[in-house]
Amino acid sequence: MTLLQINSFAAGAWVTPNAGARPIENAVTGEVMAEAGNDSLDVAGMLYHARKVGGPNLRKLTFHDRARMLKALAAHLDKYKQALYDLSFATGATQADHLIDIDGGIGTMFVFASKGRREMPDGHVYIDGEVEQLSRNGTFLGQHICTSMQGVAVHINAFNFPVWGMLEKLAPTLLAGVPAIVKPATATCYVTELAVRLMLDSGILPEGALQLVSGGIGDMLDRLTLQDMVSFTGSAQTALKLRSNPHILKNSIRFVAEQDSLNASILGPDAGPDTPEFDLFIKEVQREMTAKAGQKCTAIRRILAPESHVEAVIDALSDRLSKTVIGDPSNPKTRMGALVSGAQKRDVLAKAAIIGTEATQVYGNNDFHDHKGAFLTPMVFHCENPDSAERVHDTEAFGPVSTVMGYRDLSHAIRLVNKGQGSLVASVITQDPAVAREVVLGAGAYHGRLYFNNRDSMKESTGHGSPLPHMVHGGPGRAGGGEELGGVRGVMHYMQRTAIQGSPDILTAIGGTWVDGAIEKPAPAHPFTRTFHEVQIGETIHTDPRIITRDDIEHFADFTGDTFYAHMDEDAAMRNPFFPGRVAHGYLLLSFAAGLFVEPNEGPVLANTGLDSLRFMKPVQAGDTIKVRLTVKMKTPRNEEYGEVRWHVTLTNQDAEKVAEYELLTMNAYMR
Repeated sequence: MTLLQINSFAAGAWVTPNAGARPIENAVTGEVMAEAGNDSLDVAGMLYHARKVGGPNLRKLTFHDRARMLKALAAHLDKYKQALYDLSFATGATQADHLIDIDGGIGTMFVFASKGRREMPDGHVYIDGEVEQLSRNGTFLGQHICTSMQGVAVHINAFNFPVWGMLEKLAPTLLAGVPAIVKPATATCYVTELAVRLMLDSGILPEGALQLVSGGIGDMLDRLTLQDMVSFTGSAQTALKLRSNPHILKNSIRFVAEQDSLNASILGPDAGPDTPEFDLFIKEVQREMTAKAGQKCTAIRRILAPESHVEAVIDALSDRLSKTVIGDPSNPKTRMGALVSGAQKRDVLAKAAIIGTEATQVYGNNDFHDHKGAFLTPMVFHCENPDSAERVHDTEAFGPVSTVMGYRDLSHAIRLVNKGQGSLVASVITQDPAVAREVVLGAGAYHGRLYFNNRDSMKESTGHGSPLPHMVHGGPGRAGGGEELGGVRGVMHYMQRTAIQGSPDILTAIGGTWVDGAIEKPAPAHPFTRTFHEVQIGETIHTDPRIITRDDIEHFADFTGDTFYAHMDEDAAMRNPFFPGRVAHGYLLLSFAAGLFVEPNEGPVLANTGLDSLRFMKPVQAGDTIKVRLTVKMKTPRNEEYGEVRWHVTLTNQDAEKVAEYELLTMNAYMR
């Protein structure tokens, strides 16, 4: 049988394995199927290529350009996912597992592409938070911004998700404008290599944006700079070794880790055997034990149930596990495939034996003899004394192994779940909101994610073990202390947050967003008559004033039904500490403001889609006047036909005092 030669991609060229290559076995047959590794790989050249070619090429693009690039990459991979499926069977993964890894990875890229377009500007500077007024008159201001790091991201990934594990790191990295060097675990790197080839062959990525190390990275970590960063997924032991690298410590190089996690699931005290929640709990545990043969960083390792329900949980879980078809993952009837390798199987059995010193095995015959590959049956243990036990709370058998333990009351369950000393996720199956709140207050600090499910949400919930790109993925303590995903939060790991201070004009020029107090550009025509591309940041009109009358207030109250006493009863309004007497409705002022600045004729403005940050700052009484300043604050392209214009709207009275302020959103056409 011809061995697959798994290449690296370095400085724009594919590099074949050499004498230092490691063998890779087929998880299903146990036979060596490939080799990967090159101990003479030019890692210095790879870093130089990323920093001097990939980085500048990416930073030329705006956030929206990069988001469109991610969408195109995801769409391209989606066309070829069958090839990735076919190759992934050799990892021991079933078709259902492929949907988690391959479809999940592609879906993650689509989400980041969407968030990049919707939540980030079409520019190169991301504004983080509101403007801070640092002086009395507003001539000296502060703001936090984020810009792209000017180095390279080194991604060291685990074996269990060769596609998702790469793409969930790669998407926010590229969106941030940073090139990546991807180093997958050797055991499954052949799947990652195919995904990288597909992306590179598409021609979508700029040169230098993506490189691949199949095998060891040599002394790459010793060559990193303060502009570089490392993102690691794997064992706590390996994470400690890497993050303790003297060069990384000396230079304060960013290092994020997602590592061992003794995740737990709690059956709520309200969820007895006759409830939908009990059935849901058993289903969730069984799924997390068997998906990817239990080789998931988010899998349920500890099962917590009320002491009175422990026996029922063991019986129901054992019955469900007994119906799980184990075997060749390419067979559509198979529900659990093999572990990734014989070495991994031996490691799981060794760790299960350690757990067995404190718990009794109540399900599983451990080995699975129908195939030569790395197959195991699910193993369930029962720990009768979880308070005194230690190994069940600190030993992760990274496979289909989990331990049941009973709790006396909810506070006891919280203490037990926290004995894992930090996890990626803990779940609670309960119909009682009070239970959920108590768990959050008692256990939230120990877990990166808390997943609650019950009869109301179970039809649409995504599952205990599913990290979603919208939510942070990571956890404290044993779980590594890092965060990934989380939408734009994940992008920030690859950017530098900088506090800038200066005048409104300086902040406007840096952030590409008009700041109150900056220069106002006279509009050559009413801005509502100008297309998205014609209208300019800072373009401003000032309206004529309008007098507010008592008839206006009373007509608005009668027409809308809003007869709140502050608008209708002089004496009652005067007793209110906020008002000097009867005042105009806030929404009356907004309506009049729109009437003052609107251009009624058909034009480029297609729709008013809402307003943000509305504040009423000073009451307006009958006899007062208002006028409006309308300024173009920000522009964001939305599709091929129109973009969003964000307008800063300020209402002032006859004494030039602000009475209201908000941001108006409109969709403006690109063409007339």
